[in-house]
Amino acid sequence: MKITKAIITAAARGGRLYPVGDTVQKAMLPLADVDGVHKPIIQIIAEEAFASGIEEICLIVAPGDEKRYVEAFTTLKNNLTHSYGSVDWAKGQAEKITNLLDRLQFVVQEEMLGFGHAVMCGQKFVGDDAFLLLLGDHLYRSGLDEMNCASQLVDLAKKETCSVSAVNATNEHLIGHYGTLTGKHVNTYNGVYEIEKIIEKPSISQAELELQTAGMRVGHYLCFFGMHVLEAPIFSFLEQQMKKNKKGTDLQLTPALQQLAQHQKYLAKEVTGRRFNLGTRFGWLEAQLAFGQDGPYSEELLSSIIEQLAFKKIK
Repeated sequence: MKITKAIITAAARGGRLYPVGDTVQKAMLPLADVDGVHKPIIQIIAEEAFASGIEEICLIVAPGDEKRYVEAFTTLKNNLTHSYGSVDWAKGQAEKITNLLDRLQFVVQEEMLGFGHAVMCGQKFVGDDAFLLLLGDHLYRSGLDEMNCASQLVDLAKKETCSVSAVNATNEHLIGHYGTLTGKHVNTYNGVYEIEKIIEKPSISQAELELQTAGMRVGHYLCFFGMHVLEAPIFSFLEQQMKKNKKGTDLQLTPALQQLAQHQKYLAKEVTGRRFNLGTRFGWLEAQLAFGQDGPYSEELLSSIIEQLAFKKIK
C-alpha cells in the first residue's frame, strides 16, 4: 500500500480560543516546537506528516482562508530571509516553509456541515489512494526515542494493507467526548485490534453493554486518537450517509467508519504518544509544556514552572 497523501481538516475557527480563534485561523497560532523554534501549529502537524512519508497535503479550509494561509506563510518566509539573513536556523525555517507551500493544496469547505463533510471535500485530491487523515487542531508527541505517532499508524497500514485508526485507552468518564470502539485483539501485534463496533460519544452505561474489549483495564475503553489512515472506499460510505441525512444535517465520519468495519479489514492501533486538543480550554498550554519539555530549553521551562508554583503556594 502506498500512502503519500494527507488530508488535514482546518475549516473551523474554534470558539474556545476566542478572541484569537475568531479572527485568526487557529492552525496558524504559534507554538515552540521541540527544536526550540516557534512555528504555526499547522506547520508542526505537516512536518509530522512529511516525516511519516507523506508527499502531498490537502488542507480543508473555510472560505477566504486559502489566501490568508498563503499570505501568512509568505510573510513569515520573507521576514526570516530579510530580518535574519544568513543565520542558519532562519535559513532552515525559510526552506521548510517553502517546502510546505510547494506540497500544500487547499480545498474550501463552503459550509460547515460536519467532520465527515470536511473529509468528503478532499475526495478529488485523494482519488483512489489511501490517505492519512489529521486534524488541524490536534498535536501529538511520542517519546523522544519513539517513532512519531503518524509514522506508527502509516507503518502498520502499509504492513497490513488496510485502513487503520489510532486509538488510546481512555477512562470511562471521558468517553463521552470521543468515538469509542471495541474489537478483537490481533495476536501478531501488541495493542492492535480488528474493529467490530464503533459508537460516537457513548454513555458509560452504553459502553459497558456494547464496547467492552478483552484485555483492557477495568473502566477503560478504546477511543479514537484523532488520526486515521483510510482507504478510498470511505468516500462511498460517506456518500451513502449523505443521501440518508436530511438536508442541512451535519455529516459525521463515525457512521461511515462503522460501515467500513463491516465491509472490510479495518484495524485500530494503540499508538505510543499523547494527543493535545488545542480547541479545549488549556489544550494549547498543555501542548506547549509537552513540546517545551522535549526541547532545548526544557530546564528554563521547568524552572519557570517551579517558580510559578512556589509563588502560588506562598500566596
